[in-house]
Amino acid sequence: MKHGKAYVTSVALVVAFGGFLMGFDASVISGVVGFIEPEFSLSKLQLGWAVSCLTLTATLGMMISGPLSDAIGRKRVLILAALVYTASAILSAVATSFWFLVLARMLGGFGVGASLIVAPMYIAEMAPARLRGQMVSFNQLNIVIGISAAFFSNYLVLKLGQSEAAWAKALQFGPHNWRWMLGLETFPALLYFFSLLPVPESPRWLVMRGRVAEALALLTRTSGDEAEAGRQIQTIQASLAAEAGREKTPLSELFLPALRRVLVIGLVIAIIQQITGINAVFFYAPMIFEQSGIGKDAAFSQAVLVGLINLVFTLVALSLVDRLGRKPLLAFGLAGITVSMLVLGGSFAAARYELTAQSLQGLPKGLDATRLAGLQGRTFDSELDFKIALAQTLGTEQAGEFEADLLKRAIRANALLILLGILGFVASFAVSVGPVMWVLFSELFPNRVRGVAVSFVGFVNSAVSFLVQLVFPWELANWGSAPTFWIYGAFAALGFVFVLAMLPETKGRTLEELAAELVHKRAS
Repeated sequence: MKHGKAYVTSVALVVAFGGFLMGFDASVISGVVGFIEPEFSLSKLQLGWAVSCLTLTATLGMMISGPLSDAIGRKRVLILAALVYTASAILSAVATSFWFLVLARMLGGFGVGASLIVAPMYIAEMAPARLRGQMVSFNQLNIVIGISAAFFSNYLVLKLGQSEAAWAKALQFGPHNWRWMLGLETFPALLYFFSLLPVPESPRWLVMRGRVAEALALLTRTSGDEAEAGRQIQTIQASLAAEAGREKTPLSELFLPALRRVLVIGLVIAIIQQITGINAVFFYAPMIFEQSGIGKDAAFSQAVLVGLINLVFTLVALSLVDRLGRKPLLAFGLAGITVSMLVLGGSFAAARYELTAQSLQGLPKGLDATRLAGLQGRTFDSELDFKIALAQTLGTEQAGEFEADLLKRAIRANALLILLGILGFVASFAVSVGPVMWVLFSELFPNRVRGVAVSFVGFVNSAVSFLVQLVFPWELANWGSAPTFWIYGAFAALGFVFVLAMLPETKGRTLEELAAELVHKRAS
């Protein structure tokens, strides 16, 4: 029987697999958008909704999963999340309409919300203090691994769809590629469900329910010392008694003048993390790469690079955040995001668009090459000018239907520079504002309001993420790629200035020291 660190580690790894499913579920849609848009004849806002709807219910899931886990237990909520992931994957794969797919994806959002809140909560309650930081970090790391796995599995399904192997043809990876991309999540979701069954309940929840003997036996197993386990039980009981006698902090307290500075810092960082476009890149990576004219296979393979860069630089951030500090990492990362977005926008701005006889070969079914003869040989200096010419030539409806394909055929751009811009952006984000934001949130707010404050700024962060995902296809269609990325870069530049001017360094300082500096005392 495992005891001590080995046991805690094995349990934490199982529970943290919910983070893998969260990252996978959120990012797998990146490979799907290019296929569902023509299949369901989606508008740009409908396409954005197909991507962003998961974030909407994930936010709701975060709000209800904490109280639900108090009522029925951490383990049961995680098991429900595994079942929700499974059902969502299956229903998404068999979706027969746009709204069917949206509802299936929204169902998965509840699993995402539960994983984000309950998995780290469970691990923190299970792990001894000396191991807590390392164990909780498993969940964040698994989220990043899940994102990378989604990019890779999308690429794998795409290649299997082109395979001549009899088994690949029998499974119809080609005609049903996007359905396989979504459906593959069924397997890790079921693995999570069965792996959770032998996992014990959280010791803190057991004490909450008066099951002290069970909690004592579990803590003895995790610590290897019955006396230490007894002391932990006493600490939990004292904490629960203190919480029971404490008034719930109202949301309105966050808006008191004394907390204005910390609230502004928290809100700005929460908004900047998303409004610089990270989820536009994660959730639309193949679409962005295809717009550089490199073709679908190369676009999916480059999306795999995005996942790997995100993973590597997240590990770098975890190793540096306590050595270099929060402020230098944020400043460096936001400067890198600004430069990367300038490069990315500049690369698309320098692109030229021209349909040639060669590029018009093998047009999609339903598009007559003779109708495009008037555009052949004409060079357009901007993406929007080319789109306007397409609409005038084909009509608004048919131009919208074939616009993405014709853009890829016509564009002449520096694909390598576009790749470097995106990878630079992802690396800069992953080493800074991605993981550092959550560290800051745990340090900036005073003890009394920390819970409600983190929930509030986390809600704002999710809301901005939803809007970025929703409007990104519309922005590309109406503003073009270059202005869209320049806007993201401008927000990063503003964030860089804000961090230098307003953010204190929190590394190595106690929560009480930070509260004394940042919270203005009321006049007596």
